[in-house]
Amino acid sequence: MTSHLFSPDVQQALDLVGIFVFALSGGLLAVRKNLDIFGIAVLAEVTALGGGVFRDLIIGAVPPAAFQNMGYFLTPLLASLVVIFLHPEVQRINGTIQVLDAAGLGLFCVAGTVKAHDYGLGAVADIALGMITAAGGGVARDVLVNELPSLLRWDRALYAVPALVGSGIVAVLISVQHLTAVTGTAAALVAFTLRMLALRYDWRAPRAWHRGSSSALGESGD
Repeated sequence: MTSHLFSPDVQQALDLVGIFVFALSGGLLAVRKNLDIFGIAVLAEVTALGGGVFRDLIIGAVPPAAFQNMGYFLTPLLASLVVIFLHPEVQRINGTIQVLDAAGLGLFCVAGTVKAHDYGLGAVADIALGMITAAGGGVARDVLVNELPSLLRWDRALYAVPALVGSGIVAVLISVQHLTAVTGTAAALVAFTLRMLALRYDWRAPRAWHRGSSSALGESGD
């Protein structure tokens, strides 16, 4: 999914690892929601590929990369099989999955930003699509199971913010013409580190000021 930062073989391997881990998280949620094997596969596919598909549709890169490379499409199905038969074992290594998920977040926010730039979008759109590439699949996953998306919930550790920071760094690197495999990797590592710190220290985005008084006003107006 990333253009010309890494060699095609290295990039393919990184993409597939990220897709596999995202698919595992989608499959595990499907198990918790008591979905059947078809539901598990659908949620795995949507979680792994949703952000990239949405990005490609916006920038006009059709058919989306997920439908041109069968490896991208089949990898979530493999993850689904792992979850179907081994979900208790997969759940037990949830900490490892979160680490890999954070790595995928970093990789995909860089990938999305670079691809959006390649299609002639401006810096703000590049950053937004970088974040969508990394987190859009999780949003689609949560919507499908009728949950408020995790990245919008105050009681969850920061997720979208690390992706936005990584995407912002890439956009700056592009503007100063210093985006290389090394600096792109550094941007991904920043996003990864922020996500891991958010998980470790339970960092959350601030809520609206004076929420208590606002709630009281709303109730008095009923």
